[in-house]
Amino acid sequence: MASALIVIDVQNDFCPGGALAVPEGDAIVEVINDRMASFETVVLTQDWHPAGHSSFATSHAGKQPLDSIDMPYGPQILWPDHCVQGSDGAAFHKDLRTDGDLIIRKGFRAGIDSYSAFFENDQTTPTGLDGYLKSRGITDLTLVGLATDFCVAFSALDARACGYGVTVDLAACRGIDLDGSLGAALHKMRTADVSVLG
Repeated sequence: MASALIVIDVQNDFCPGGALAVPEGDAIVEVINDRMASFETVVLTQDWHPAGHSSFATSHAGKQPLDSIDMPYGPQILWPDHCVQGSDGAAFHKDLRTDGDLIIRKGFRAGIDSYSAFFENDQTTPTGLDGYLKSRGITDLTLVGLATDFCVAFSALDARACGYGVTVDLAACRGIDLDGSLGAALHKMRTADVSVLG
């Protein structure tokens, strides 16, 4: 069994003080660093939006953060401007180990958001992570990071659809819980045979 740790979006804008802060988002950094020692393969993902990205509320006249709009690929929640390419907000948390095997950047196409580490929100445009893992012979994944109910959950569900055994380690995740999104995400993951620890 070849396993990998996938560290999702532990970036300044998702930590306290950031533009789209997840409560206690920084509390998982030390836990994740400790987990890395148990895995031969570690992949980090990084939200990497161009300025004016279509998922930003500021890109749509009259819209506010957390409003929802219809995009060509389906419903899209609008967010505060966050993780703009090259900004301090897009940088990894300063205490996070970044000496993994690969960094996957996602959300860099202006017209489409990307929650999952595997596919953009159209569910068809790949990030390249699946090909990388399969070329390495990886069969099982443990996911940690931010936020449990968005990028972690979307990544876990796509990983299952790609045929991986998937564990989500809740001790090393934190969620937003937007209108019950955390409970819904946990239910979806368990229904898809994701092992949810914690």
